Formats: sequence, C-alpha cells, structure tokens
Amino acid sequence: MIKVMVTGALGRMGSSIIKTLCENKEDYKVVGAIDVPNHPKKGIDIGELIGIGNIGAPLETADNLEKVIKETRPDVLVDFTAPAPCVNTVKIASENNVNLVVGTTGFTNEQMEEMKEVINKNNIGAVISQNYAIGVNIFFKTLELLAQKIGDYDIEIVEMHHKFKKDAPSGTALRALEVIQNNLNRDSKAIYGREGLVGERTKEEICIHALRGGDVVGDHTVIFAGDGERLELTHKASSRQAFVSGVVLAVKYIADKKDGKIYNTFDVLNLNE
Repeated sequence: MIKVMVTGALGRMGSSIIKTLCENKEDYKVVGAIDVPNHPKKGIDIGELIGIGNIGAPLETADNLEKVIKETRPDVLVDFTAPAPCVNTVKIASENNVNLVVGTTGFTNEQMEEMKEVINKNNIGAVISQNYAIGVNIFFKTLELLAQKIGDYDIEIVEMHHKFKKDAPSGTALRALEVIQNNLNRDSKAIYGREGLVGERTKEEICIHALRGGDVVGDHTVIFAGDGERLELTHKASSRQAFVSGVVLAVKYIADKKDGKIYNTFDVLNLNE
C-alpha cells in the first residue's frame, strides 16, 4: 500500500485527489493533509472536511509540514498549490526522503532549477507535469507529429480556463508550445496576445491567447493554418477528474523510484517511445 500526503488539501484539486485515493483503499492510504498556515479547520479530519467521513488524517498546516512528514512517513507527497510554497514543500519532502508528484504550475526558471537541484541531491523520485490528464498527453504526443509534418504552417495556441485561475498562459499551453518548438525544423518565437498596429504576422511567431471566464475547467486548441486549409487540435476537460486520474497513476509510478530524476507524464503513460 502506498502512503500519500496531499498539500493544498482543501483546494479543488487537493480534495478531489484525496477522495479518489480513498476510493482505492486497497492500493493507497492518505496519511497526511496539509493546507495554509493558521487554517481555522486545523485538527479536523480531512475526510470530514471534504464530505467522505473520517479517514484518520487530521488537517495540518504548512508550517508543521516537516513534523507531520516525520510522524506519518509518506511514500509520496502530492502538491497542487502555488509556486513559492511548492518549492518549499519540495525541499522539505526531498530532505526527508519522500517522493513527489507536482502539479503546481507557474514556476520561474529559477524555481524549477531549485527543485531539480534538491531532488537530485537527495536522490528521490519526482513526477512534475503541467497537466496529468491522459487525453492531454495524447494531445501533446499528436502535436509532436503535427509539428514535424506541417510545422511550416502558421501556428497559434488558444487556451481558456475558469475565472479563478491565477497564472497565464496555462502550464498546459506552455507545454504545448514547448512540444511544438522541440519538433519544428525552423526558428520560432513565442508571443503572448496581440494589441495595436502590430503589422503582418511573421513566420516565426507562435502566439498564445489566454481566455478566462466562468467555470471552464480547461480548454486548449492548437491551430495549424496553411494556405487553403486549417487543422485544429483541441482538448477539452469537462471535469477535474480527468486530471485526478492521471495524478493517481503518477503516484503509483513514482512510489518506489529513488534515483534523483524528474519524470513527466509521458514517462507515466509510456508515451516516450
């Protein structure tokens, strides 16, 4: 049985992950649930707080993270929070020999390097991904082919998320950009939206447009526009369960790896071949 701790436990993703792990009691046990410092619900069982009944894991706060890790000894810590607290969580988990599944997005290059260094130094295993949905990763894999075969077309990326999302563009849109650029046989540059008299579109630019509104879980479209035709590849998430299911697969994949490496969802889903 894999023992799991979840940070951001009362968030949209955190609570959904805990519910799904608890539905699979034969394989997973939630041993820790962490939220922001000084949370007024601290000490109340996380199961009671998210409506699934007592599971024996009281809500704890981030300022007690290391203490709770030492007491509960999780195999894997799952983090869906924000960049700065996530970096701190990664450091503490790594130093305490706990493997990681990270779904937080919006990191700077410096924050990513900081996490890579501590993961490698402490020889733990980690999965870090902008999107855990199985369909999205097939979407990424298809983008590899399209960029290789029709990469001379004009390429645009459009993403839409709910009004509460804090970072833009989404991590998924940035990953789509990365996949495309890694598979083009020409120069390209990213731009973010357009305004004013910008002139004709240049061949090199790939523009990302970020839309926000309502309760949209996550829509992503990549447009390949050529002369006389247009191909659009779209993924739409109608429920966060699409992401949660992928997270659970990642937990199982990373649980026994102690190699100082960072994996992604292509590794989890065996899509790298």
